[in-house]
This record gives sequence, C-alpha cells and structure tokens, in this order.
Amino acid sequence: MTTILQLLLVLGLMVLVHEFGHFIVAKWCGVRIETFAIGFGKRVVGFRRGGTDYQINILPLGGYVKMAGEIPGEEVSNDPGELNNHPRWQRMLIAVAGPVANFVLAFGLMVAVCMTHYEVNQYESGPSVTDYISPGSPIAATGIHTGDTIVAFDGIESPNWDDVVNHAALNLNRSVPLSYAHDGERVNTTFLVSTKANSPDQFDPFSLGFVPKMQLTPVTVSALVAGTPAERAGLKPGDEIVTIDTLAVHSVPALLAYMQDKKGKLSILNVLRKGENMAIAITPELSDSGDGSKAYRLGFQYVPPPVTVERLSLAKSAKIAWTFNKKSSRLIVDVLKGMFQRHISVKSLSGPIGIAQVVHQAAEMKGWMPLVQTMAGISINLGMFNLLPFPILDGGMIFLLLIESAFRKDLPMPIKERIYQVAFVCILLFAAMVIFNDITKLPFFIKMKS
Repeated sequence: MTTILQLLLVLGLMVLVHEFGHFIVAKWCGVRIETFAIGFGKRVVGFRRGGTDYQINILPLGGYVKMAGEIPGEEVSNDPGELNNHPRWQRMLIAVAGPVANFVLAFGLMVAVCMTHYEVNQYESGPSVTDYISPGSPIAATGIHTGDTIVAFDGIESPNWDDVVNHAALNLNRSVPLSYAHDGERVNTTFLVSTKANSPDQFDPFSLGFVPKMQLTPVTVSALVAGTPAERAGLKPGDEIVTIDTLAVHSVPALLAYMQDKKGKLSILNVLRKGENMAIAITPELSDSGDGSKAYRLGFQYVPPPVTVERLSLAKSAKIAWTFNKKSSRLIVDVLKGMFQRHISVKSLSGPIGIAQVVHQAAEMKGWMPLVQTMAGISINLGMFNLLPFPILDGGMIFLLLIESAFRKDLPMPIKERIYQVAFVCILLFAAMVIFNDITKLPFFIKMKS
C-alpha cells in the first residue's frame, strides 16, 4: 500500500502539472475550457467559474483538461472558443505546453534540491579512475590496469563514472570506443560491453570487471557482524583496511570483487589500527547476497564513501538542473534510437509497476536527493514520451498540425477519426506490453525462470 500511495502521489503530480501546462496556455489563447479535473472517474467535489468545471474525482491519479471542440467527431461550429477554430500555431503551443510544463517541473525540482541540500558522491563527478580490474573480465581484455583512468568512452571525452555506466547500459553486447591513460600515456582501443543482461535495467556495471575508485583513503570498518570471518579474525571497529594481499583498496566493491576472483582463498589484510600497521590473515565465507545469489564476504559494516553536501547558489543550481535535464533527455533519445537500431530491447521499458518500484526505492534512500532526482527523471520521461510524433500524444497532434500547415487546409474529420481510433488501439497494446514487461521483472517470475 505504501508503494501504491507513493506512485499515486508522484505520477499524479507529474500528470497534473502536464495538464496544467495545456490548461494555462489554452486559457491564454482564448480556448474555452469545459473541465479541469484532478483525478479520474466520478466527480467528488468541485465548482464552476468562468464556464469551467473545476473538479476533484474519485481516482487521484493525475488529471485531465477538456477543451471545447477537442474530441474528433464532436459537432463543429463557428464558436470562437472551440479549439479547432483557433490558428494552428496556437494549437501547437497548447500541445507543446504539457511537455514543457514537465521539463519546467524537473528543472524546478532540481534547482530547489540543489539550493537546499545538494548531495553527490565525490567519485561520481570526478575522473573515472579504476580501483580494481578483474582478470579475465570484459574490460580486462582492453589491456586496462588497476589504477588507470578512462579518458574517453563512447565518444565522450573526460567522462565521469555516471557517463561510463549510462553509455555502457546503452550498448549492451556492442563494441564502443574506449581510451584510457596508463603510465601517463593514452591508449585508444575498443571495448565489447559483454553481458548476459537483456536490458539496461537488468545491467550490473560491476559485471564488466571494473570497480571505480570511490575514495582516496582506505576502507574503514564501522561495525562487525557476529559470527563472521571479520569477527573471528580479530578486526575491530575503526580499523582501516589498507591492502588485501598486495592490492590497495579504496572501496568495499573492490574488496568484494577481489575476493570473488580469489574464490574465497586465505588472504592477508594490511590493517591500520590507531596508527599502527598489522597483518591479519582472513578467509572469506560464502554467504547470501540478499538477491538469491551467494558471494564471498568478510562480515563487517563500513564507513560509506565521502559525499559532497552543499547549499548552492541559484545560478549554480540552475546550471546543474539544466545539465540534468539535458543529459536525461539525451539519454531517453539514445534509448529510443537504440530500440530502432535493435540493440536495446523493448523489455527495458517500464510501466506503472516498474515506476512504482523505482519511486519506492528512491523514497527508502537517505535524504531527499534520490527521490527528487527520481521525480525529475519521471517528469522528463513523461514530457519526452508525449513529444513522440504519434497520434493521441501531444507530439502526434503537433505532427498532424504541421502536415495541415504544409497543405494549408485541415485534414477531413473522418480521416482524423480513423487515425485516432487506430492510434488508441496501438496505445492500448503498447500499455499492455509495458505492463507485461513489468510483471515478468517481478522477483516471483524471475525465480520461476531460474
């Protein structure tokens, strides 16, 4: 119920803002608004003002705007308040206003969070320095070594780790250009993103064999789990793990990756305790990872990598928000392009169930940043989806208006009706496919397949 409520609140807000964009521009253009509704279904409460019925309905999932003369097949008149009696440029403005409202919402959310609590992992915004390269892994085939820096990836110069992970997910089982710096020299090569994942949402970047350098300092133990190798070996809270065997580690993922490659064999930890170095022999233990798989672990909690928390100025916040919008929009375009090129599966698309899971996970994370970023991302997705040139969607309306502008006459109403009927069926089929995708990704069905 909590997840459902979170979905209703978040997705409802996105849709409501989208419809408000149409509403405010339609009012400005002089189109008569018959209904502005929050939610769907039976009218619960409302009032009439200026010829518009403002109402709250029983199903609080988004809302809608009903404009006079909007629905194909309605009786046509010379009423200047009807949508189709307005110039095409005004109808285009009304159509594009919804997606623009979503982009503005995403921008505003990011500006607000940056000005109040801008939090980011330090390593994500810096150079892509590797902390560990797994021998025999896909990335190791390029010749890159532990400690090398990725200086170009899939056409992006000086990428951060966020760029590397996102573009790897867009090129599953394809070769991409890769350049890295080794001993001060640039090496240009190609990298095959070899993975068993069928879609970006199933993709685990660590499966490629690299681990980012997440901090400059060693891993610090914060607490021990009773009955585990860490407790038996004599580790204590406050210990700093400088090396495991001869490998210097700066993150727990690097430590875990190394232990998996060693298949749980005895290792020597070089630990710094109260300023003194000491060697501790330890044998990892195979245990449950929490997702049904098993991995070699030591059994301790650790101090997470450092984050930067600031209250940025309006100018800096606006710059970050603009970059976020631009980057997220380009990522959506790349995903759609990848689907048309058939190297990204349509199974990567998510519907209400998938969105609910993402929102719930973000809400469970510490602080407001993950949830606000998720909401901004959903808003951008909604805006971009509605700009697709498909009838019924805003982009489809704009596309038809451009065709009519080219011919300097409106398409016959019977043709429009048939176009919208076919489009409506296609949208229903698309929705069914996306929901089916969501269901097949649920843990119950994944376990059945395995």
